[in-house]
Amino acid sequence: MKKIVLVLLLLLGLSSCSSDGAQKHNKGVYMLVDTSGTYTHELKKAQQIINYILSQLESGDSFVVASIDTGSFSEKDIIAKATFSDRPSKANQQKRAFVKVVDNYVKHVKSSPYTDITGGILQATEFLNEKDTASKTILIFSDLKEELKKGYMRDIPLQLQGYKVVALNVTKLRSDNVDPRKYMARLKEWKEKVEKGGGEWEVINDLERLDKLLKQ
Repeated sequence: MKKIVLVLLLLLGLSSCSSDGAQKHNKGVYMLVDTSGTYTHELKKAQQIINYILSQLESGDSFVVASIDTGSFSEKDIIAKATFSDRPSKANQQKRAFVKVVDNYVKHVKSSPYTDITGGILQATEFLNEKDTASKTILIFSDLKEELKKGYMRDIPLQLQGYKVVALNVTKLRSDNVDPRKYMARLKEWKEKVEKGGGEWEVINDLERLDKLLKQ
């Protein structure tokens, strides 16, 4: 009888260890970069953020950088993506390649006439849901003014349960200086849209606060 109890305790212990070990800790980060109008001049700041994120991600984490373009609900706007290897040397190679691709993109980028933020968010959720990462973060590097090509429909409720959405470098437009209520209204509109979809919303304009980016 003692042997049977001992075996059962061992099996329970193994089951418990297996369950703990199966817990996911990997991060998924999808960064949307605005390339409309004069925002292309802000891309050096975007690179600074991308390099910081790369320094923080570990094996098993996934990172995507995509532009916010005419119709961003598509993989065509993905600039660089990677899921980092368990082997540190391989992961470092992936990060160096990532930096190189982004650097090349910034050197040759052309300004986009439209800003499809909602399409970019939909694409981000589709990608991160498929990756099934433990934490999911969407970064939006933009002035948050959405401008859609004629015929594009984006009046779609967002599904952002379990997501943290961070607006970065939300620059003020010339019209905002005339009427600051427009800037405040854009922030409020996106906050409400994200929170209505079940997500967590944050704005970080001070790049000295990047340490808060990946905190859940």
